[in-house]
Amino acid sequence: MVQDYSFPTEDYLLLGKITKAHGMRGEVKIFSYSGQPANIKAYKELVLVGSRGDLTGPLAVLSCKVQGKTAIVRLDSITDRNQSEDVEGLGVLIAKKHLPDLTEDEFYWHQYVGKTVADFNKRDIGKIETIFSNGTQDIMVIRAGDQEILVPISKSIIVKESDGKITINPPPGLLELYTDSDCERDK
Repeated sequence: MVQDYSFPTEDYLLLGKITKAHGMRGEVKIFSYSGQPANIKAYKELVLVGSRGDLTGPLAVLSCKVQGKTAIVRLDSITDRNQSEDVEGLGVLIAKKHLPDLTEDEFYWHQYVGKTVADFNKRDIGKIETIFSNGTQDIMVIRAGDQEILVPISKSIIVKESDGKITINPPPGLLELYTDSDCERDK
């Protein structure tokens, strides 16, 4: 589960969390919340954030290698084991202005969060609360009242996008999984 960190969300994105120190030269293991630790290689600098919202200055990424579901990263000014242990548990941020450019078919998760989702009949389903990766694909979590509706993100399902709305064409029966009231009738 993603730990809460307080930071200026208009300027930064939360990439992950430093899970532990690695080695003796100040490297740290970073767990990537997107499930794609290799993406950290593309970033020139990162910012760390504590649970109370205290931010470090920008730290240059000196090296990065992927190990399973984590990235082993060496950051500027963290040069020994003691310093890397001191940053365990901190959140890892990237400034939005430093995000790499995307191709036409790509998007950043933060660009979808908060958008309204509608079906082909222009009926609003709910708003995207968060997105996560299940290891195979990205899943959007749509908040519809007190219900969560999980919908895969794919070209075949997302048929139209605008600034504030996404129109989907879900597979038959997907939305009904979340609105089926058979359980209520059995009571």
